Amino acid sequence: MGDAGHPGSYHLPARVRVVTGADSPEIVRDGVPPPELAERFVAAARELEAEGAVMLTSTCGFLVSMQERIAQAVAIPVLLSGLSLVPLARALTGNRPVGVLTASAASLGPRSLAAAGTAPDEVRIAGLDGFAEFASVFLRPRDEQAGSFDPARMGALVVETGRALTARHPDIGAIVLECGNLPPYGAALRRALKRPVLGILDGARMLAG
Repeated sequence: MGDAGHPGSYHLPARVRVVTGADSPEIVRDGVPPPELAERFVAAARELEAEGAVMLTSTCGFLVSMQERIAQAVAIPVLLSGLSLVPLARALTGNRPVGVLTASAASLGPRSLAAAGTAPDEVRIAGLDGFAEFASVFLRPRDEQAGSFDPARMGALVVETGRALTARHPDIGAIVLECGNLPPYGAALRRALKRPVLGILDGARMLAG
């Protein structure tokens, strides 16, 4: 619960659609997925809309690169990435820099930030990709991923990363979670960092309350 991929994490009944070929190496990148995969995302969005969905979201913040295309393809609200909350987080904190916790700092570049309506000088980025425990579960190809992990250990790594980021950049006004696997640790981050923390589930509640 709390993970964006779990239907029970949402305030409304949720339907999960797994897009064929949407594996981490194809998605976690600074830019759009390969063309055939991008088309499958658009098709899945249209199918969910036809089935009665009132909004669309995703579990991977790097799909911000598909935000405009999918939003134009359907007539319901679309929020694919917590990164799209960065402009709001800046506005709420006097345009202070926003700390972004991401699955992969190595992959989060200017194209993804531009798709989210922000720029490199407006954010301070820290990634979980340097931790083997995280990478083995979330960043490897699906058939190579670890089958389980220790939630307490994972939470400690997330908070450790957040503490280090705000220590390096004490001017950070808020934290945004790029990765849909990070919301379970949002409350611990708020307590530890004494800053607002926003993620994809917060955005979903705003769009379809």
